[in-house]
Amino acid sequence: MRGEKDITVIGGGIGGMAAALALALRGAQVRVLEQAPALREVGAGLQISPNGMAVLGALGVDGALIAKSVRGQGVILKDGLRGTPVLRLNLRKLPSRHPWLMVHRADLLECLADGARAAGVSVETGAMVCDVAPAKTGVTITLADGTQRSAAVVIGADGIRSATRAAVSAKDKTRFTGQVAWRALVRTDAARVAEAHVHMGPGRHLVTYPLRDGKLVNIVAVQEREAWAEEGWSHPDDPAALRAAFADFAPDVRQLLEGVEDVHLWGLHRHPVARRWHKDRLILMGDAVHPTLPFLAQGACMALEDAWVLAALLARHRKPAAAARMYQLTRRPRCVQIVRAANGNARAYHLHSPWRQVAHLMLRMAGRASADAPLRRFDWLYGHDVTREVP
Repeated sequence: MRGEKDITVIGGGIGGMAAALALALRGAQVRVLEQAPALREVGAGLQISPNGMAVLGALGVDGALIAKSVRGQGVILKDGLRGTPVLRLNLRKLPSRHPWLMVHRADLLECLADGARAAGVSVETGAMVCDVAPAKTGVTITLADGTQRSAAVVIGADGIRSATRAAVSAKDKTRFTGQVAWRALVRTDAARVAEAHVHMGPGRHLVTYPLRDGKLVNIVAVQEREAWAEEGWSHPDDPAALRAAFADFAPDVRQLLEGVEDVHLWGLHRHPVARRWHKDRLILMGDAVHPTLPFLAQGACMALEDAWVLAALLARHRKPAAAARMYQLTRRPRCVQIVRAANGNARAYHLHSPWRQVAHLMLRMAGRASADAPLRRFDWLYGHDVTREVP
């Protein structure tokens, strides 16, 4: 580690813990400050595509995560009303040696936290940061109880409601997309194929995939509506509202939704990728600078990529400011491209008649002409390996 070794990471989520582990493996002395009383993730699933798994492999936690996860075999786009397949994507043909995993968020966080602690990272929970102040020789951190900490470098990995971003740049205006999303988990005894199913309908879509040896099914459902809704995953909703929104979908979807007992609802808001990611020795990452809509399964993967690149550059450069500049130059164009692609999927899943039928016909024809072609459009995304780009 050539640069500063005293580093504090604010935020003990997936991105923050990955950054802490990556830095510790390079010889840094790392402390993580997490506002929650314990490290925990919401009860929900996520997908880690090969570009994210490349980072987890380099961090040495891929084996532990694979043992707790479902190795994805395919993604099936379906007509949600009829229940018929529109396009099948074979994930085993992706141009990468890394698998596609369907994981519980808590399992991923546990693997990263175990790896971080084993590497010497200090984790402090119940530490709510209310202010950060960059200085010439470091950063001063003020906690909610009035105590102060200092570090040579501070990494802000504290999410959409970042307390650290205000110290770097003014928050950009966000826009409600006119869409809301539900998240839920359903226990099941039925055997589940290791596939993600995207059930598309007019103004709505619903994604399902298995977790934890198929004992759980993760549900993410999105609906267009005019009424504004707040961001965040902690807003409980009535399962009956979810069932009513998809009451005209195919029987298998309706049957699955009957098993939903607890569900959370949040509004989807479009955020521009931040123009500035750092100030002096304070550097931002993950959702603090590039929140994305959940239509490309890349939120966690983007944070993992950030963590690796930032740690590698901080280890390479003696001056943190030089590492921060290179980090933004390296990461921002790719993050802009990913966010733009996710925005595009939001439109494609919710088409109304007659464009919906036309689009489905074109997808079926594309799949028959070349089964690999629809997936190969995303080689730039899934085939990218930041551990080779920035060793």
